Amino acid sequence: MSTIHVPAAESSKAKITGEATQLAKPPRNAHSNGLRKILDGSGAIILFLVVWEVIPQLVLAPSARVFLPPLHEVLGALWQLVASGELWVHAQASLGRSIAGFALAILTGVPAGLVIAWYPQVKNFLNPLLEVFRNTAALALLPVFTLLLGIGETSKISIVVFAAFFPVLLNTILGAQSVDPLLIRAARTLGLTNVEIFAKVILPSALPTIFTGIRMAGTASVLVLIAAEMIGAKAGLGYLITNSQASFLIPQMYAAILTVSILGFAVNAGLVALERRFSRWNQQ
Repeated sequence: MSTIHVPAAESSKAKITGEATQLAKPPRNAHSNGLRKILDGSGAIILFLVVWEVIPQLVLAPSARVFLPPLHEVLGALWQLVASGELWVHAQASLGRSIAGFALAILTGVPAGLVIAWYPQVKNFLNPLLEVFRNTAALALLPVFTLLLGIGETSKISIVVFAAFFPVLLNTILGAQSVDPLLIRAARTLGLTNVEIFAKVILPSALPTIFTGIRMAGTASVLVLIAAEMIGAKAGLGYLITNSQASFLIPQMYAAILTVSILGFAVNAGLVALERRFSRWNQQ
């Protein structure tokens, strides 16, 4: 009986080729892992939507189903609003007011927070007043804004500015105060001016905390505006909700509420992506 001897070089080559082939093949459970990630990330939302579709049809009486229609009726009303262009008109009005107030809150809140954090005397003087306004709900002041500024655009944008300003301001103060003092001393040793220290040391170090406040302000700017639009507005998602409820267009009312939820989710996701982009250096 003869024995076949394989050369060592050919054997090693075959082994390497086999390992490369195994590495090139995707794992068998890759698709299951991807499906699992999707379910982990949105499983609760999918379950909620399924319950919303099933419960009104199987549990509620037809008379009660009028007040809680199944999901397919709400989606049908949402499609009608999109097709007619009415949803875009109201969403555009809400987005314009929200973006204007949100931008003003950032443009004033970040510089004010940096100044207050830089000068302890100013912080000690303003801190009691800041705590008072911090714990005052923006919607509680809505009648005041309406009385002083009317029911037009100015009052609605102003209430958004008030609601979004304090999360930005307070998180900016917190972020600026948490900067390592050694970095500031090193910057002074290198001869940097106060403006350069703000721009090159304090602001980059405080950026993650500032973005936390900006995300809170973004959510507040949407939610507070929707409530403000329910009073004396002629356009906007808040107006659409109250007008649909008053006209007994219940599926349309839920469609508007669903749009607000999607809008708030999109705003938060966009701010998270923006934060990751600007804070990429801090994650390395």
